[in-house]
Amino acid sequence: MGAGTLTITEENFESEVLNSDSPVLVDFWAEWCAPCIALGPVIEELASDYEGKAKVGKLNIDEAQELSVKYGIRSIPTVAIFKGGEIVHMRVGLASKDDLAGQLDEALA
Repeated sequence: MGAGTLTITEENFESEVLNSDSPVLVDFWAEWCAPCIALGPVIEELASDYEGKAKVGKLNIDEAQELSVKYGIRSIPTVAIFKGGEIVHMRVGLASKDDLAGQLDEALA
């Protein structure tokens, strides 16, 4: 993973995502998911582009099954943007960098 990409776990989810002062993009993924792997470079670019403005992280659903159930993650990749502890955008499937950047920009506004 890129330098700016957070590894989000059940242990740090509350502090890194729910209690974050800035918007947080969370990529729900798994190692066995080919589209998730394809989305990886886009997530890393966003982490770099938004460094200091928003957090960007990846959450492995196989290691965080309770969170996956809590947020209704049924298909991956799913990208959710949290603001103030709530999901403000959720997208299932592959998304372009421009689409995700637009949603992050909206959350930052």
